[in-house]
Amino acid sequence: MIEIARADLRRICDHAEAVYPEECCGLLVGEVRSDGTVAIGSVEPSRNLAEDRRRRFEVDTRLRLDLQRRLRTGTARIVGLYHSHPDKSAQPSRHDLDMAWEPDMVWLIVAVERGQAIQVSGHRPAADGSRFEPLAAITLDR
Repeated sequence: MIEIARADLRRICDHAEAVYPEECCGLLVGEVRSDGTVAIGSVEPSRNLAEDRRRRFEVDTRLRLDLQRRLRTGTARIVGLYHSHPDKSAQPSRHDLDMAWEPDMVWLIVAVERGQAIQVSGHRPAADGSRFEPLAAITLDR
C-alpha cells in the first residue's frame, strides 16, 4: 500500500498537466513501514532528460544524487518515482518494466488525457522482474 498526502498527489498531477504532451517525472521520498506500507513524505519533481519526452522519461541523475546526499542523516529515503503517460492509460508499459531495475521502488503513473490528469495508479516490480504488481494508494489530508 502507498500513503500520500492529497497535496503531494495534486503536485504530481499538476506537474503532469504542465508538461503535457510530454511525460513528467520525479522522485518520491518517504519511509517503508514494518507492515510494508510505503509512506510518501515529499515529492521531488525532476526535469525529464529523455530524448523523446513524449514517450519516455529519464529522471535527472544530479537531482537523485543531491537528494540521496541530503537524506543520509535521516530516516527518509527515496522510495519510488512517478511519471506520466500522455494520452495513455495509467498502467505500466513494457518499456517501464524494462526500466524497473530497483525492485523496492514504487512507481506512481499518471494518465493524462488532453492535458488533464485523469487517473493515478501505484505499482511495484515483482521480485522476479517479470511484471509490475498493483499497489493500493490512500490519500491523506495532511
